[in-house]
Amino acid sequence: MNAATSMIRAIGLTRRFGTLTALDRLDLEIPRGEIFGLVGPDGAGKTTTVRLLCGLLDPSEGRVEVAGHDVAREPDAIKDRIGYMAQRFGLYADLTVRENMLFYADLFGVTGTDRDQLMAQLLHMTRMDEFRGRQAGKLSGGMKQKLALMCTLLHHPQVLFLDEPTNGVDPVSRRDFWAILYQLVQDGLTVFATTAYLDEAERCNRVGLIDRGRLIRCDSPRALRGSLTEECYEVQAADRRAARASLLGAEGVVSVEPFGSVLHLFLDPARTSPAQLEGLGPAEFRRIEPSLEDVFIALIRKQEAA
Repeated sequence: MNAATSMIRAIGLTRRFGTLTALDRLDLEIPRGEIFGLVGPDGAGKTTTVRLLCGLLDPSEGRVEVAGHDVAREPDAIKDRIGYMAQRFGLYADLTVRENMLFYADLFGVTGTDRDQLMAQLLHMTRMDEFRGRQAGKLSGGMKQKLALMCTLLHHPQVLFLDEPTNGVDPVSRRDFWAILYQLVQDGLTVFATTAYLDEAERCNRVGLIDRGRLIRCDSPRALRGSLTEECYEVQAADRRAARASLLGAEGVVSVEPFGSVLHLFLDPARTSPAQLEGLGPAEFRRIEPSLEDVFIALIRKQEAA
């Protein structure tokens, strides 16, 4: 990928707050029409990354280009080409769905026939037509997110930044929200989304795993699941707590995490095996394909050990 085909390009992007390095030398390129997911625990640097890419924060080092424009040098060009939906979008509870959309259209300078056609299109796409007269404060959580998305799209952005857009939203509304994103990407939009939901990360074309301000891995979900040399096992034990404590201290064990009624174990096959670990206590081991959540936790544990 080169600069000409990149819609988002970060080079050595760093942000410090006093002695805290919130983002550490991020290098990233995202092409047109991709849904890119940035995944990490709370405090990993996800929101800081989004704000730097949008130009809402100045970097301590490095630079950013979005839609072919330097974010620091051409802020007005950037504003015209991006949409940014924060964790708490500024909807007006006393205004109706339609009134909120009209207000944001005025802010973006979108008027007349273009405004009316786009509003009608967005209301139809999100299945919010019948709620256009309802006050925003009386909408469900999923509907509020749809309204926030519509307001963000009213000026035809080329790149859409979403900061944990479905946090606290029910599963059905989350699925509907992602269906809308897929439709927008088919029309050429590029999406950069942060999320704490690993099942949502599976829906992205590529995923970046971030921890303590550093991008520790970046690839497609399928490639990430197959990227580890460690083996993943499902472990069933009568006493899960005791089994986990025993396994955590064993040679060659990378991570052991509760997963429903079982444990998920990553081990280094060059240093140990289920046969060797069975001596630690009564347990059943079954080889499984790791989920993205399994991979992310294992990578974090490896970082901590290193």
